[in-house]
Amino acid sequence: MQSTQSNTYDIDGFYADLVRHGLIIPTGIQGGYGRSQVFEDILRRFNDLVTRVAEPDGAEEMMFPPILPRKLIETVGYMDNFPQLAGSVHSFYGNDAKARELSARIHAGERWEDLLDITEVMLTPAACYPVYPTFSGLLPNGGRLVTVLNWVYRHEPSDEPTRLQAFRMREFIRVGKPDEVVAWRDAWLQRGLTLLKGLGLPVQSDVASDPFFGRAGKMMAANQVDQRLKFEILVPVISAEKPTAICSFNWHQDHFSAKFGFRNADDSVAHTACLGFGLERVTLALIKAHGFDPKTWPQEVRAQLWP
Repeated sequence: MQSTQSNTYDIDGFYADLVRHGLIIPTGIQGGYGRSQVFEDILRRFNDLVTRVAEPDGAEEMMFPPILPRKLIETVGYMDNFPQLAGSVHSFYGNDAKARELSARIHAGERWEDLLDITEVMLTPAACYPVYPTFSGLLPNGGRLVTVLNWVYRHEPSDEPTRLQAFRMREFIRVGKPDEVVAWRDAWLQRGLTLLKGLGLPVQSDVASDPFFGRAGKMMAANQVDQRLKFEILVPVISAEKPTAICSFNWHQDHFSAKFGFRNADDSVAHTACLGFGLERVTLALIKAHGFDPKTWPQEVRAQLWP
């Protein structure tokens, strides 16, 4: 059963309804709201469905914290391409006098962040990044397939409920020969469409580009589209005219293998690709499509999420 209110494309109204139905919890941070038990149950059930669908592939499961070494961010070139999205961790290194100054400024309502210094840690901007340094030397025959579920941070403060600063991505990372990697990505694009359509979501796919920074970034984005390196699965959540990306499929070519020095078993150049489901976005898309109470959702949808 669909909610008329749910299917009205209105950012403020959708956010207010999510709060009113107890699905999200305001925290005062743009793009940093809390999630209720019901919201989390939907999210976990979808992730479990992805696990069941992908189980025959035999992916290696890895888990990482939501932080990365600063050196890794530098190595992959993130600050060259997406400095506007980065999150850097700073901490206090001062003495007692500086600590008293810090406290005094806070109690006086003054700025105090200049008393902090940079650490060797940054917030994870892409769930797949920690995986690539684990590959080294010659890969096994047939390459490797890894899956992760990681928290991701991107500095995009917004009141729009699908544009979060902290969110979770369920990703699969494939490494191997170029033709194998591209075939895997293209097969998963169709698999993803089938999976999401089976949940009653009006999805479509399209070629896409990443939000590269600056004038040079526009050229990089155009090149990414021309080479069809990135696809997204889109569904109307906030706007019918500009649907929301809930899943992405990326072919990196030899970008990461060149950075971290791994090659195929026959010593040929290895390529990588990844696909990621935005778990919060899929959850919001399901709520938009079927209503605020999962107990009223179509039985064919519930049967897949609550088997």
